[in-house]
Parts: sequence; C-alpha cells; structure tokens
Amino acid sequence: MLSKSQISLLTSLQHKKFRREHGFFLVEGYKSVVEFTGSRYQVDTVYHTGAIAPKMLNLSRKINFQEISAKDIEKISTLKTPQEVIGLVKIPIWPTLNYDSLKQRFSLVLDNIQDPGNMGTIIRTADWFGINDIVCSEDTVDVYNPKVVQATMGSLARVNVHYTNLAQALPQIKLPIFGAMLDGENIYNTPFGTEGLLVMGNEGNGISADIERLITTKITIPRAGHAESLNVAIATAILCSEIKRNSMK
Repeated sequence: MLSKSQISLLTSLQHKKFRREHGFFLVEGYKSVVEFTGSRYQVDTVYHTGAIAPKMLNLSRKINFQEISAKDIEKISTLKTPQEVIGLVKIPIWPTLNYDSLKQRFSLVLDNIQDPGNMGTIIRTADWFGINDIVCSEDTVDVYNPKVVQATMGSLARVNVHYTNLAQALPQIKLPIFGAMLDGENIYNTPFGTEGLLVMGNEGNGISADIERLITTKITIPRAGHAESLNVAIATAILCSEIKRNSMK
C-alpha cells in the first residue's frame, strides 16, 4: 500500500515543474516499462498489482519492486484504463549535443510542437525509421509529459531528444536543412542525399520565421485531395519514409 506522501509525489509528476524538481517521470504499461529497464535510463521503482507479479520475475533484480493495490494504481495513473504496471524512471542528465554526431545521417528538428500525442508519435516514428536524434526548440512540449511517454510506446528509451535554441544551433550543425512547408518542392522529386535535418513546425503556425530563414530546401507532400493540411505526426511519417526510401537507392 502506498502512503499519502508517496501518492502525492507520484501524482505530482504529471506536471513538468515537479518532474524537474524531483528528477523523475512515470512510464505506464508492462511493455513500455520493459523497454526502459533494458535501456540507458535508470528505472528506480516498478509499482505493480498482485495479478501481474509473476511477470516481474522477468525484469532486472537491480530494480525496486513494490506491489500495490489496483486502487493505488488508479490514483497515480494518468490513463482512463490504468495499466497494472507503472515505472518510476530517473530523468537523466544528457551530455551537451555533439553536432558532429548528427552527420552522415538524418535527424529530426521540431519547432514548437505542442500536442503530447503528436510528440510521442513522432518519437515512435523516428524509432521505426532508425532516426536516433530529435532536436527540439525550447518551447516544444516536454518529452517526459505522461501523454508523450505513453504515445511513444517505449520508443523514447531508444531515441535521443535534445532541447536547444534552434536559431543558434542549426547554423552550427552545418548540414542541409529540409523544412516541411506548403509552398515547398515535391518530396518525390527531391534529392535528399544521405545526411541532413528535417524540420517540422508547430501544429497551427508551421515553422517559425527565424527558423524558416535557415532552411536550405523547402519541401512539401503533394496534395491529391481537398484537405487543408496534414497532421504533423502523419506528415513526419510520410517524409521519413521518403527520406529512407531515397537512402536505399
């Protein structure tokens, strides 16, 4: 059984302020927790119900395990249908982004992405296409937001997410910068090459003016129907697929 102070701490992690203050975030669901236990992240404690206790034997003995009631799981979960396993994971202090590590490959750049679901789906998409790094503007949604973590389905354990001042960082990276814009060139006619940065803009406003000035090639997904725009996560998946296809030629 969890104490009131434990419940208070765990529920406070739904908010960025307290995640940063305490240095932890939550991962919900057995599969996602397993992904983090086998990664560079440090899983501090795994809270689980008695029903799923036998599965805990598959996880590292270095982790603290605490069996709690289904009612306590409901109290700390952010999901409408709570999972039977919740992991308390330490927020790591990553080294400063090494720009040279981004060369000879493609990386994503996110400019003020705000929706947690979109952010999580983009991270999962990056993992699918073998993209190791995502560079985010400082005002992009927090990667440890519970909805972001849930939407990644464990992919956050494998993808590096960096936050920085994009206007200062992008010129220093010195790679081709492709920006998703409505007035860009057809992606199916674009020679992407083997390295570069793909910039995706805010859901409502697109790429900001100070970042647009740094783009070397504006690209667009050709429209065949009448929809005004594509969801940013879907657009990212289409663009990543085309970049990957180009690299396999």
